[in-house]
Amino acid sequence: MAPLRELVEEIVALDGQEIRILRPREADQFLDEEAFDTDEYMPYWAELWPSALVLSRVVAGRSLRGARTLELGCGLGLVGIAAALAGGRVVATDWAPEALEVTAQNAARNGVTIETERCDWAHPEPIIDRAPWDLVLASDVLYEERYLELIPGLLPRLVEDGEIWLAEPGRAVAAGFSDGVEREFHVDTTEHRIGGVTVLVHRLRRRRS
Repeated sequence: MAPLRELVEEIVALDGQEIRILRPREADQFLDEEAFDTDEYMPYWAELWPSALVLSRVVAGRSLRGARTLELGCGLGLVGIAAALAGGRVVATDWAPEALEVTAQNAARNGVTIETERCDWAHPEPIIDRAPWDLVLASDVLYEERYLELIPGLLPRLVEDGEIWLAEPGRAVAAGFSDGVEREFHVDTTEHRIGGVTVLVHRLRRRRS
């Protein structure tokens, strides 16, 4: 794991409160040729993406009242922190151990407790074993074809009566996401504009036979 250094603070205003987020000044410090060769790993977690900003705002406007909440691909932890501040009991997951370390720091920085768990979506047993979840959150996780193949099959295994909120900025690779999950879920999609980017928030609820 690359050592964390040169962290800078960003302040994100959400629903009348400020969330203080530490992030690496340069994401390139986490580039790892060996990890890229074996898993095409890139340190996308180290950026504060528009989808995370939008989803955190959506979450901040809700009262979660102790809901068991899972975040997929937590990155810097913004969405999970917003969920914890809204009353959720949050488990934040990511493949990158550096992301989990920064998320834990950011949670403490904002006075909330978040459990972190390393998880690979190709081997999701750690989160499936704890299902069903009341709420599953994910922002900008549909950026490669392999994830579009993995995630639609994973989501039905995570919730029963709960909901999934997934935010994505309309990447071409994600164009078929709604079609891929409509057999299992009702999908309600809303559009949000932030910084010149249109972010889609998909709200998924299980279909009942």
